[in-house]
Amino acid sequence: MDQYKDINEITQAIIGAAIEVHRVLGPGLLESAYEECTCRELALRGLPYERQVELPVEYKGVRLDCGYRLDLVGAKLVVVEFKAVDKLLPIHEAQLLTYMRLGGWKVGLLINFNVPYLKQGIRRRVLGLEENPKPSAPSASLR
Repeated sequence: MDQYKDINEITQAIIGAAIEVHRVLGPGLLESAYEECTCRELALRGLPYERQVELPVEYKGVRLDCGYRLDLVGAKLVVVEFKAVDKLLPIHEAQLLTYMRLGGWKVGLLINFNVPYLKQGIRRRVLGLEENPKPSAPSASLR
């Protein structure tokens, strides 16, 4: 993990591992195959990860096991949700954002392997950042 100093490097390492898996296997397999192979690639690259991480839901002060499992958490900082679908839909992004919010993670990756070029299937999301930030008003000293 020493070689991965910040969350951007961790994210890049996960994306790089997924790209390598897609380069070798191509599209058309089940999500579980891509998950298994990406985990193997992360291990080869020395990036720690947890797989199929349980995500309880807290409801009115009680933690409930509702059966949610995260596909992967890289270096305890980045949530990864794998897909092998024709097209990423808003519900897939909502799922990732909900997992991030419930577990307190700030960065997540949604990776769809069922595309000709993996770059087309990667979505990076950061909680707390606006999609279209408003420009700030000029300060009084600049007027």
